[in-house]
Amino acid sequence: EIEMKALVKGFLFTLSCSLSFALYFHQGETEEKCIIEDIPGDTLVTGRYKMQSWDFATHGFFPSAPGLGLVVKIKGPGEQILLHKLYGPESHFTFHSHSPGEHYICLSSNSSKLAVFAGEKLAREEKFRQVSEWTNNSILWWAIIQTTILLTMGVWQMKHMKNLFIAKKLV
Repeated sequence: EIEMKALVKGFLFTLSCSLSFALYFHQGETEEKCIIEDIPGDTLVTGRYKMQSWDFATHGFFPSAPGLGLVVKIKGPGEQILLHKLYGPESHFTFHSHSPGEHYICLSSNSSKLAVFAGEKLAREEKFRQVSEWTNNSILWWAIIQTTILLTMGVWQMKHMKNLFIAKKLV
């Protein structure tokens, strides 16, 4: 009987793993991310999450800070709002889908701590853009200089060959 219980527990664990999925994404301060899921009617849906800020110095995550929170908004197929609530940095939410169809699960932050992360990211992107523009500009000028040199050498060689042919009386 103990083996049967262990077998049933193992089967249920495997079944629960196959019925769930995970997402990982970066989100800015004012950014709202929405996940669109086709959910059958009369279904209980539970979502678990953990919010963390990225530390560029250590290349790791900061521990979740107090005050950091997530606003969860769930819209059903008829655009009716099923859930709109503020949660902490690590929590879970549950809603019941009354009718089948596409449900929008929208997540946004309530904290300005993510603004620092977004600001650092924007500063890095700006610096990278400036370096890319400088590199592209240098490559363009190098191509123009090479083309000018090649055209000048071609004209010089044509004149030199013409003078050679005239001197040898081949023309």
